[in-house]
Amino acid sequence: MARALHKVQKEISKKRGGKPTALHENSRDARRLRQAGAREDKLARVMTLAQKSNQHYVERVVWFRDATADAKSPSSDADLQELVEQFIGRENEELAELKAAQRPGRSRSKAEDRILDRIDAEQKEHKSGFWVPDLRDTDSLEKLQRWGGQWDGMNTLKYVRVHKDADIKPSSFPPKGLS
Repeated sequence: MARALHKVQKEISKKRGGKPTALHENSRDARRLRQAGAREDKLARVMTLAQKSNQHYVERVVWFRDATADAKSPSSDADLQELVEQFIGRENEELAELKAAQRPGRSRSKAEDRILDRIDAEQKEHKSGFWVPDLRDTDSLEKLQRWGGQWDGMNTLKYVRVHKDADIKPSSFPPKGLS
């Protein structure tokens, strides 16, 4: 049965009378402590990896929330398409500055490559359906404005897939494939 590290430490200290005594390297208690510590490390690594992989979705929804902060009425389909285009081109100024600072005959910088790769990936996603919060409904827009900016609260929002050919279809949370 999996147990947290602090619980194992507490049980071992109780068993030994609450005295901080050294354990033999290969004792059962030392093995239990090592296993509990390794389990906590693994859980921390998995949680960090999951947070990193979900962060770009959180940043995307935050951008759309900020872009519609002063909107009092729901967006139309054309407005939603325009917002998606603005989102994809949000770093165009920085890209232009990087290109202007680049000396002739030099290869692109890592920052420029990162921006171009992100733009290319987002344009491909836009062709097949760009995952965004649904801004066409008053309730959905209000929920987006009240959202706290965390991954945990994103499941209460409604989402759509915005296709480049002006087709908009409902989507699910979390985004997976072309849902």
